[in-house]
Amino acid sequence: MDDFQDLQHQQSSENPGSAAEVLKVSTRLGLTSFGGPVAHLGYFHEEYVKRRKWIDEKSYADLVALCQFLPGPASSQLGIAVGIERAGILGGIAAWAGFTLPSAIALVIFAFVLQRFDVHNAGWLHGLMIVAVAVVAQAVWSMARTLAPDRTRGTLAILTAIICLLLPSAFTQIVGIAGAGVFGHIFLGGQQQSQQAASLRVLIKRQTAITAWVVFIVLLLGLPLLRILIPSQTLAVFESFYRAGSLVFGGGHVVLPLLQNEVVPNGWLSNSEFLAGYGAAQAVPGPLFTFAAYLGAVMHPSPNGWIGAGLALLAIFLPAFLLVLGSLPFWNAIRGRAGFQAALRGINAAVLGILGAALYDPVWISAIHTLQEFSLALAAFGMLLLWKLPPWLVVVFGVIGGYLMNGI
Repeated sequence: MDDFQDLQHQQSSENPGSAAEVLKVSTRLGLTSFGGPVAHLGYFHEEYVKRRKWIDEKSYADLVALCQFLPGPASSQLGIAVGIERAGILGGIAAWAGFTLPSAIALVIFAFVLQRFDVHNAGWLHGLMIVAVAVVAQAVWSMARTLAPDRTRGTLAILTAIICLLLPSAFTQIVGIAGAGVFGHIFLGGQQQSQQAASLRVLIKRQTAITAWVVFIVLLLGLPLLRILIPSQTLAVFESFYRAGSLVFGGGHVVLPLLQNEVVPNGWLSNSEFLAGYGAAQAVPGPLFTFAAYLGAVMHPSPNGWIGAGLALLAIFLPAFLLVLGSLPFWNAIRGRAGFQAALRGINAAVLGILGAALYDPVWISAIHTLQEFSLALAAFGMLLLWKLPPWLVVVFGVIGGYLMNGI
């Protein structure tokens, strides 16, 4: 253990940094990183690897692999990991805050506008809901190429989608993901060779990592029990968002069905409010998980909107931070194991199925009712998939189209 601490001190002195420095750089990324998680990885590579040389190519690739393996928002987890590597745990917090808060603040302001002016039936708002259809459809199309490229995984994705549609509940999704992981471990182990893990510098003590895992598991298992014992909406919201952040594989788009099944049936907000916020989230930079801030603000009307937004934001991102903190010291040892890679291939196929089910219910059935609305969604889909236009521009197109069809 002394040797490990000596190595930690040596590496820290070779690569000094401060939380303030990390916050400054990550805030600029949070203000300019449009385009979703894949684009975020490119922005991070340009800033952290090429421009500032905080980490090398191999370490960056290893961190990307780790964050793709963990549940939660991959781009946010990558930023947290880079922040930890640069300036310790405070650096990780600073990296998260800088990358997350700009879009979270913008979405909270949108929530206040939605409530203040009573625009729930506005045509431009329905345009945002239609854009959500195009965005989720584009995500399904793109993810299918990598997550289900063969007959076996494609079938697994379709079966998962059917089960989720026929038995819609968060429990069904959790069981589907777990079952797909077991299936992948047993039947998908021979599809590709394990990759050689790159060497990753670790600046976290193993005791700290183990503590993070204990906290993560205690909250995941304990909060549902506490929610039963203590009838509190605040506790219920925190538990729902923490569980969603803990169980989402595949990024921000997949959190949609988990959150929808939690907040709408409980009457915390309407389905139209939910989808309008999801459409607005496409127009801001940063991680899609900041959609939670919008939901928290809508569920807690003024003057408590900021408190509700902060509660939801903390709950959904806390698992990401704990998982990164708990995994960094152990990742080099496990990432090359064929069993983990095989299970992950099955999980990814199930994630695709869940997203496909969400495309129909609630996204499609809540937004598309006429041929004109379908035409607008199809045009937005083409703009995203074929013309590769930025999501914010497609959102503007949807807002204008919704206004022209239905009026303000």
